[in-house]
Amino acid sequence: MGEDTDATPTLNHRGFLPDHNYVTEADIISTVEFNHTGELLATGDKGGRVVIFQREPESKTEPFSQGEYNVYSTFQSHEPEFDYLKSLEIEEKINKIRWLPQQNAAHFLLSTNDKTIKLWKVSERDKRPEGYNLKDEEGRIKDLSTVTSLQVPVLMPMDLMVEVSPRRVFANAHTYHVNSISVNSDYQTYMSADDLRINLWHLDITDRSFNIVDIKPANMEDLTEVITAAEFHPHHCNLFVYSSSKGTLRLCDMREAALCDKHSKLFEEPEDPSARSFFSEIISSVSDVKFSHSGRYLLTRDYLTAKVWDLNMESKPLETYQVHDYLRSKLCSLYENDCIFDKFECAWNGSDSVIMTGAYNNFFRMFDRNTKRDVTLEASRESSKPRAVLKPRRVCAAGGKRRKDDISVDSLDFTKKILHTAWHPNENIIAIAATNNLYIFQDKLNSEMH
Repeated sequence: MGEDTDATPTLNHRGFLPDHNYVTEADIISTVEFNHTGELLATGDKGGRVVIFQREPESKTEPFSQGEYNVYSTFQSHEPEFDYLKSLEIEEKINKIRWLPQQNAAHFLLSTNDKTIKLWKVSERDKRPEGYNLKDEEGRIKDLSTVTSLQVPVLMPMDLMVEVSPRRVFANAHTYHVNSISVNSDYQTYMSADDLRINLWHLDITDRSFNIVDIKPANMEDLTEVITAAEFHPHHCNLFVYSSSKGTLRLCDMREAALCDKHSKLFEEPEDPSARSFFSEIISSVSDVKFSHSGRYLLTRDYLTAKVWDLNMESKPLETYQVHDYLRSKLCSLYENDCIFDKFECAWNGSDSVIMTGAYNNFFRMFDRNTKRDVTLEASRESSKPRAVLKPRRVCAAGGKRRKDDISVDSLDFTKKILHTAWHPNENIIAIAATNNLYIFQDKLNSEMH
């Protein structure tokens, strides 16, 4: 990755593949997130489960080998529920996971389905107390008449146990489906966003939240747009951004007013009237927005493009990258099979110099902002041997000249889509969710130099 994203991508990878070939709906990965150090990686799926992977320490026998990620803990975060007042089934699917910065030996993460956000504590235990005065080894209360002397209980070593426990449940605050959660840089508050409202929570208070954005019109027939994603600024706790289905971004400052219905800045690209079509509004809807690590830029993804915006320039994006422009002629069939409504995520690398986002046919794209090079890579079982080097792929537009190994746009598999991706905060390691498979790739140059 980095400088080498074009001609010679040198990505090793490790795949976490199920033993069976069929895909059950519950196994489909719905979110991927590294923690702040990159030592832990969490995935959520449509079955309401969270799987945490931990990076193994580097081997002493192989000092040049990078630590690999192995399963650390698995737990059921959400169960299916039923809203009897509205006669609605609430899915257990995990929409988002966000880690809290580590303050002590334990780790904390937030997970959410459509309605309920939960705070989980992940901790380790490798000692157990022994030698109680009033309990025997099995934990049963002793007959007090047999207790003739007092002893001091001692901590004895035991096999490592990873314990996951729910610490807070934040419920009953969203009428519509939660699409985003974001932890504030003050590490005390976080926000949750649904289609029409954004709420601000304190991590210690579960019974109330503050509504900071409400775009619900008095008459729902006047509704013209919905909130699609929201995120706090990485350094300024008063700033946050939210995106809309109309392709706009609104930067809000909580110092200006308690209710941030009036934005501080509006980022919007003027539409080219000559390019307008029936699909224009659908494909301009922003599916993801991410602040750069520096806090200076915003990365957004719509159906066909990824865009980088400068916070100091609202009139147009600083950079626009075509993710799969060859699909422009296929929008009609993509509308008919509902693929046009797919919500692709995007990610920055640790230095904000490369961006990544997914596409169809298990392809994902990388764009180097400095060299302007780009590459298409594939996450597939065929290339799932450990230490395999990924080869660049190329899609040939309909009617275009086709080179060897090119893939015709007509033969793309639209059921295989990379919607969820994550980039290690400091290193060139990426996690790619491909349906029910998780692939972890790393830069070979990085591991050789390490």
